[in-house]
Amino acid sequence: MAAGRGVIGLLIGNRQAGSYFDISRRGLAGSFIALLIIVAIATYLPILTIKDHDSAVVALGQYGIFYALQLGCTVIVLRQIKRLDALNAYLVGDNWISFFVSLIVLALGAFGLGGDVFTTIVFGIVGLVLEVNLCRIILQLPPVQIALLIVAQAVGLLIAGGIILLLYPLPPDVAAQLSSLAQ
Repeated sequence: MAAGRGVIGLLIGNRQAGSYFDISRRGLAGSFIALLIIVAIATYLPILTIKDHDSAVVALGQYGIFYALQLGCTVIVLRQIKRLDALNAYLVGDNWISFFVSLIVLALGAFGLGGDVFTTIVFGIVGLVLEVNLCRIILQLPPVQIALLIVAQAVGLLIAGGIILLLYPLPPDVAAQLSSLAQ
């Protein structure tokens, strides 16, 4: 519950938002457990109805690639700006942000809402605000370093997307549709 208050605090820019997160090793472990639970639910919930276990394994692999590359780019930037000491606090905050945003997205999906362009844009903006405020309030990074961190993470996610396309190519019918749209 405290982490949920911390995420709401980050969303509204509350300077005390960091006090709601436990940034100890125990808190980091708890945030990873929460993240793993929500990823497992998001991954396996759809297969309960369609019985496609291969898709769940692929989705978990893809999520792992995205997470690893985003984390890798975060570590590189924090090391370059000599703030590797903030990695634990960043991970705790980011894991809880991912948990609660994913929980909301899953709830919206359960009610048949979301999945459209508007919802994607809204959650993109919310995610960016949360990420910037995490860096600004909890890590206390200056604006230039926040921008550097976010750009590096975006590059990591783009690289992850490329790796995923290499490992898990698009089905031929989807590739043909995309090809026809490009022309």
